[in-house]
Amino acid sequence: MGKQTVETMIEGGKATAAPPLGPALGPTGVNIGLVIAEINKKTADMKGMQVPVKVIIETETKTFTIEIGTPPASALIKKEAGVEKGASNPLTEKVADLMIEQIIKIAKIKEDALLGKDLKAKVREIVGTCQSVGILVEGMPAQEALTAIAAGKFDQKIASGRTELTAEEKQKLEEEKKHLHEEMERRRAEFETKAKAMMKENEGKEPKKIRQMMSEVGIPQKIIDELIPPEKKEAPAGGKGGKK
Repeated sequence: MGKQTVETMIEGGKATAAPPLGPALGPTGVNIGLVIAEINKKTADMKGMQVPVKVIIETETKTFTIEIGTPPASALIKKEAGVEKGASNPLTEKVADLMIEQIIKIAKIKEDALLGKDLKAKVREIVGTCQSVGILVEGMPAQEALTAIAAGKFDQKIASGRTELTAEEKQKLEEEKKHLHEEMERRRAEFETKAKAMMKENEGKEPKKIRQMMSEVGIPQKIIDELIPPEKKEAPAGGKGGKK
């Protein structure tokens, strides 16, 4: 029995018979309405995102299966948090806060790609990714949130499967994000002031030594690089190979 595959990109929850999907499915003889309904059902939680979709059709029976691709968990987390990029130093900077319902939503979207045996385990995987991009969970650093999940603090919410937030909850998160941004800017200004003072105090010393001193007192590497760009390494003697 032969198979035919149609691959395309659609906006989550908004597949239609219009191009590019409809014309691609037409020649296969499959029931386009059923395919579109199934795609929209599977991508309902990905509204506003471009989603890769693969439709595999049995050429004789006209039955089909649908495979939905998903963006990386980090991309879903940033979209849910409403930020374009994560923290440059996730250990010390936090750019946004997510509620457990939003984590559950992402875990459901990435369900097939996660290793956890149940939703709780999958939620823990997503929280672990939050740590790498500097996103708080329920006001806690990711590591604390993982401990709280393990202790059963969010068991009831995870069991409910709720993924949508109220207008009040969304407003609260926006206010928290604004506060985190202001805090990051304040800390950055403090680090820059301290770094510039060190540059003035150590004027005349080798840039490499000043960079090392800044690093030792906790100045973020990004600020150090901006104020004293790292020296470019010279090409080894004898050209690309180094040795003649």
